[in-house]
Amino acid sequence: MDLSDYMLGLGRQAKQAARILALSTLSQRNHALMCIAKRIDQQRELILAANAEDLAAAKSEGLDDAMCDRLALNAERIDGMIGNLAQVASLPDPIGATDQIRTMPSGIRVGKMRVPLGVVGIIYESRPNVTIEASSLCIKSGNATILRGGSESIRSNGAIARCIEAGLADAGMPETAVQVVNTTDRAAVGALITLDKFVDVIVPRGGKGLIERITAEARIPVIKHLDGVCHVFVDEGADLSMAKAIAINAKTHRYGTCNTMETLLLDRSLAADALALIGPELRAKGVEVRGCPETCRLLDWAVVATEDDWYAEYLAPILAVKTVSGLDEAIEHINTYGSHHTDAIVTNHHAHAERFMREVDSSSVMVNASTRFADGFEYGLGAEIGISTDKIHARGPVGLEGLTSQKYVVFGTGQVRS
Repeated sequence: MDLSDYMLGLGRQAKQAARILALSTLSQRNHALMCIAKRIDQQRELILAANAEDLAAAKSEGLDDAMCDRLALNAERIDGMIGNLAQVASLPDPIGATDQIRTMPSGIRVGKMRVPLGVVGIIYESRPNVTIEASSLCIKSGNATILRGGSESIRSNGAIARCIEAGLADAGMPETAVQVVNTTDRAAVGALITLDKFVDVIVPRGGKGLIERITAEARIPVIKHLDGVCHVFVDEGADLSMAKAIAINAKTHRYGTCNTMETLLLDRSLAADALALIGPELRAKGVEVRGCPETCRLLDWAVVATEDDWYAEYLAPILAVKTVSGLDEAIEHINTYGSHHTDAIVTNHHAHAERFMREVDSSSVMVNASTRFADGFEYGLGAEIGISTDKIHARGPVGLEGLTSQKYVVFGTGQVRS
């Protein structure tokens, strides 16, 4: 069977499975999630062995540290997968809820019912735990899914996929509700994003190049974000110990995530004191600072930033730092150079916090908290299928509700239109 036939087969099977999932009960879907969790727990050693092979191959091919960190699994991350499945199972049912019911002058009652999207195609790089996160959310929201992971995680994803298939079978659900593309052929991506007869939405999770390609070539709606150029702005009069804790966490907790801070903005009135506190810890952690001229005067080990640095998503221990004249300049900088992902202010001024939340055009805007909280799990969504910087359908972390749509439902007592 050639690649085109293979992908068409996946699409047909997913469409059939989606119809069954849409009619399943909450208890059936939750049972499936817990059966998958049991299989993951039972197959830990096989999953870790497959992941070790992927990691060895990745390192031999020269993948950078950030990519290897995303790829790596360990006992803690497998525990996280199992915990994710349990948490998603504990969430309310997103399907079938009817709201906004109102009675019209004609006597009919009109409302909206939440329904699954159908088949969700997900394309992602490196992180094999996405296979579980995406599957759990799709199953819970009544959607079938076709998953295409990166070639670097083909063995890990295959091991996890076998656990998912077995868990679905244990629960009496169609095994084809979750299908992992089992080829590293890059043409599989092109085939998946043009299966418009079978796939209802595409969610890409990966580098900017991948997402730009999918956005340009897809014949299916795409939920996406291109990059995560996240900012923390330390406002005048801010608590500097709080600012230090937030900035260090936002930058160094993990370097390779889309909600990691890439630019630190400092109000000029406190820049010297802030850098005296934050700078040494950044240096101790091996973070390179690329600063504006004023930052470089205050930190003699910083290097001069270029215009490109303000746009950069480093995904590495590199941080752009700029002093600004106040809230107006900070907001202008973020809206000019940012990627509309996640931006935070550290402030003691309620009015400044209100303005920042109103005027910063990002999918998550935070006050006195690390950008690392921009995450479906931390937002109480159980997990996320991805983060969207689009403004239509879903914005921010996309959880269960983002994987559903609504249809109008009308209740009458025999009315006819005159």
